[in-house]
Amino acid sequence: MSGPAAITGLRERFGEPADTPALVTLINVAFLAEQVAIEGDRINAEKLQPFFASGKFLMLEDAEGVAGCVYAEVRGKRGYIGLLALRPQLKGRGLGRLLMNRAEAYLGAAGCEAADLRTISARNDLVPMYKHLGYQQTGTTPMPPGIPLKISCHFITMSKRLQPQQRE
Repeated sequence: MSGPAAITGLRERFGEPADTPALVTLINVAFLAEQVAIEGDRINAEKLQPFFASGKFLMLEDAEGVAGCVYAEVRGKRGYIGLLALRPQLKGRGLGRLLMNRAEAYLGAAGCEAADLRTISARNDLVPMYKHLGYQQTGTTPMPPGIPLKISCHFITMSKRLQPQQRE
């Protein structure tokens, strides 16, 4: 392995349902910034379970446990990426980029021609970050009913064309 994972001693692997408690904790800590707009935790164990059936969690681990994750799902010729999360003290080390690159490679190897993601409009820090990674804003969608909002917001949708990958 090369890049940030080798430098920092992180291990990469796919997540499993047994990782649910660690993933729930990591995602909720990483998504605390959303609480400016959305009431409560981002995810719980029950809401996380369907993700294991429909896609893959790509995980980074270190001696302290789960250091980061991202979710990738094949949806025909398009892929979806979400739930990018890092332990807060690991931000700024290129690990988010590493996870996004791995998710894009996974989707490309599965035959996806593009990757889609969405972020909430209240997180104005994320659109520039994803643009820096090659994503372009493609539109907006309303928040689903039932999400307890503190302020009015919507989803910003973004996409990136993927490079063809060798199937593994």
